[in-house]
Amino acid sequence: MNDVVVRPLRFTDDVQAMRAFLETLGLRSRIESERGVWVDMVAGRGMVALHDAAGNTSGAKAGETGLAFEADDIEELKERLEAAGFADASIFDEAFGRVLTASGPDGTKLWIDERSKDLYGYKLHDAHPDARWSVTPLLGVADQAGWERLLDALGGDNPELVRFRAAAEFEVRIELTTTESLDEVARRLAATGYQAEPVAGGLSVVDPDGQTVRVRG
Repeated sequence: MNDVVVRPLRFTDDVQAMRAFLETLGLRSRIESERGVWVDMVAGRGMVALHDAAGNTSGAKAGETGLAFEADDIEELKERLEAAGFADASIFDEAFGRVLTASGPDGTKLWIDERSKDLYGYKLHDAHPDARWSVTPLLGVADQAGWERLLDALGGDNPELVRFRAAAEFEVRIELTTTESLDEVARRLAATGYQAEPVAGGLSVVDPDGQTVRVRG
């Protein structure tokens, strides 16, 4: 089985502040770079990756979030995407490993990193993901049907891989889902200086990048 995990990628001016914020919510650090410019964090389902905004080559600004995934076998995934009509799927090498890219229905580039077994330059933590938490990013899209077709071809570890809202331009927001008591989550956030606001079905809190993160119960 080719395990495909959703992993929104946040560019940030303060990797360690974002890391502490997500750990307060319930995620756990799994892999980080020796220089501290990259951390990926796991939940029971899904992940969030943090990248130092100053060190990225894509032009993304602090607070921006991209859509990315991690997979065991990107060769098999490339064949699956091509069979579904995504002819521009391609694989190339990065310093950290191999990457599969494909274009979404609005031209947005999708990145799928191959799960690396070589941790040279990175530190591995014994993460023990909290099974009560899932990463369920919210996508703002103009063509929801097209994105659903792409994500169906991609597959993934989350029954509800992403959520959608109508938007003129593509956007990704970090959202989490939990079975933990929301009152307990709010108390934990308050103890570390974050004010969580109750919203329909969950909580809303502003992260260290000034972006709103929603936690659904």
